[in-house]
Amino acid sequence: MSEVKRARGSFDYQLFLVTLLLMILGVIMIYSTSTYRAGADPYSFVKRQVLAEALGMGAFFTIYVIPYSWLRTMGRAPFRYFVLGASLVLLMLLLIPAFSHTAYGATRWLDLGFVYLQPAEVVKIAVIFFVAGYISEKPERVNTLKGYLTCLAVVVGCGGMVYFISTNLSSALIIMGIGVIMLFLSCNDWKIHLLVAGVGAGGVYLLINGIINSSMDVNAVDYHFKRIMVWHDPSAYVLDGGYQTLQALYAIGSGGITGKGIGKSVQKLSAIPEVHNDMIFSVVCEELGLVGAVVVVLLFVLLLARCMMITLKARDNFGKLLCAGVMMHIAIQVILNISVVTNTLPNTGVSLPFISYGGSSATFLLAELGLVMKVAKE
Repeated sequence: MSEVKRARGSFDYQLFLVTLLLMILGVIMIYSTSTYRAGADPYSFVKRQVLAEALGMGAFFTIYVIPYSWLRTMGRAPFRYFVLGASLVLLMLLLIPAFSHTAYGATRWLDLGFVYLQPAEVVKIAVIFFVAGYISEKPERVNTLKGYLTCLAVVVGCGGMVYFISTNLSSALIIMGIGVIMLFLSCNDWKIHLLVAGVGAGGVYLLINGIINSSMDVNAVDYHFKRIMVWHDPSAYVLDGGYQTLQALYAIGSGGITGKGIGKSVQKLSAIPEVHNDMIFSVVCEELGLVGAVVVVLLFVLLLARCMMITLKARDNFGKLLCAGVMMHIAIQVILNISVVTNTLPNTGVSLPFISYGGSSATFLLAELGLVMKVAKE
């Protein structure tokens, strides 16, 4: 009993230290990539990122100290429906011009006066709570096709709303990915997995193959379809979307083994659009080389490995699923970002956690890690 008491209440310093290292590296790279475009104040992007991370740390420690029973309550019916519904209401506020903020041609943020909030990040956490609560309340129901598809329909519906309201395909894919993997980890019926995977993979293959082999003009198709055509052959569409990808690949190739040094990137000066956001990993490769890129990937591997250990040791199914959802969120986002930068996947506009500039993403990712830390404490 004494060993149990000593174990409970302990702070997971390994998880916290890896997160802190990623945040520090992110601030350094954001400063390196944003100073020349920041205007009169070269620290403007860094200040906003640090403020967002400070808010995220506040959420991190707040979640750490609140009773675990409160989190369990949020996963139970009807509270999980309220949490999910509230997040979708925030999302629908984007349709009202008085509340929304448009940047880079997309309306994805709510203007709160002192800060911009991206509702898609709230929906991600709400979906994690919903699926964790839905499954842990009656684990046996996801082993039936009806129960599985009911939960999957909610997840796909939330992802669809994010896409159609905010035109944010990357967040929609991440939401769907989180839900599908949480269901995969909980369902013991492989026939259901094979059915869903077969339908999904077949649909994606037919869509991509149809777009690539079509004779449509790249400028006459939806811009998401256009990205698939650019991904297939970026050099053929240099003036129609392939420029960013090609410049990012040039940056990666020019970094060599050890890189050019912090602040010495050439491609960031004007060649790579949004270099401090989605394409920041290309500058990591250029300035820090292969060594720096490997270090960044290893830090994420350590973070995910620690989340996995906490998931496996969680004392209840709700805690396991909560940690698994957060772990999958980070893993999917890291894989998508690095794959996009290296042109392994079509450009989806997803940021690299803690490294890319993005206030809402940093704040809510830290809040999610606070959930993992809380489960570790228990």
